[in-house]
Amino acid sequence: MTEPLKNIDWENLGFSYIKTDLRYISYWKNGKWDDGKLVEDNTLTISEASTALHYGQQCFEGLKAYRRKDGKIQLFRPQENAKRMINTCRRLLMPEVSIEKFVDAVTKVVKANEGYVPPYGTGATLYLRPLVIGIGDNIGVKPANEYLFCVFCIPVGPYFKGGLTPVNFTIADYDRAAPRGTGSAKVGGNYAASLLPHEKATKEGFADCIYLDPATQTKIEEVGAANFFGITKDNKFVTPYSPSILPSITKYSLMTIAKEYLNMEVEERDVFIDNLDEFKESGACGTAAVITPIGGIQYNEKLHVFFDEKKVGPITKKLYYTLVGIQFGDVEAPKDWTLVL
Repeated sequence: MTEPLKNIDWENLGFSYIKTDLRYISYWKNGKWDDGKLVEDNTLTISEASTALHYGQQCFEGLKAYRRKDGKIQLFRPQENAKRMINTCRRLLMPEVSIEKFVDAVTKVVKANEGYVPPYGTGATLYLRPLVIGIGDNIGVKPANEYLFCVFCIPVGPYFKGGLTPVNFTIADYDRAAPRGTGSAKVGGNYAASLLPHEKATKEGFADCIYLDPATQTKIEEVGAANFFGITKDNKFVTPYSPSILPSITKYSLMTIAKEYLNMEVEERDVFIDNLDEFKESGACGTAAVITPIGGIQYNEKLHVFFDEKKVGPITKKLYYTLVGIQFGDVEAPKDWTLVL
């Protein structure tokens, strides 16, 4: 470590914005990206006519940097975030950020803010937020002529302060995404649309809501802003497949871990809401929490409980601690999963 740790109460970090020293900015003009640079200013000045503001031409990613036991810092599968951002940019007719440029930008930001990478053992991490937005003087409904690619970072605490704790969910009265829409792209509009159903669910006493497929309302798609998985009574790892689901890097990592580390069968297929009895454990997965254990799902005015409302199932625990172990460098990772800086 070349930069000393910042004077931060690492044990009590939440998930909130903290201004760090430097962030990466690159502009796309005249058909190409510039070389990009690190800047101190954490404000963006853009035209009032930017397509990001009017027509939602923007996307983002989320990934983390981890402090290992030996003091080194590593990234977890940044190439996969880069690939997902490329797919989202294609969907919104925005210029792609190459895998090389994406990983280079993320690496530069982590190294430039090394003192904000939390110490090993705190459970805290450095969260990275890459984004691409359409900018410039535009007013018609068409792709922008200029774009901005930015990466900033914030130190964040562990999602579970008191360890893994199951929470309950209810079924949403709203659809998360339209069939053949932007459900598989990581665009801000998907998240804006989820704010109202999330608020409704929390007011009813649930952690969040579960979205069913909009066409038939019979199949589980996503859990809030996360992917769903279940462990069947014969120990299969099952997760929904749908072209409207955001392809979670955490989910696909857990599928590999279930198969190669826990010797489980893995299925990516339809998960019908009427067949919850096939699962003995269940969870939601994503970058922020890794795994959120699902205690129960409220459906048809009845709470369907999986393993326990208060205790985490043994397979969910194994999945969680194996993945977190890989991310922090304590468990050997599959080839090319980690990048040590």
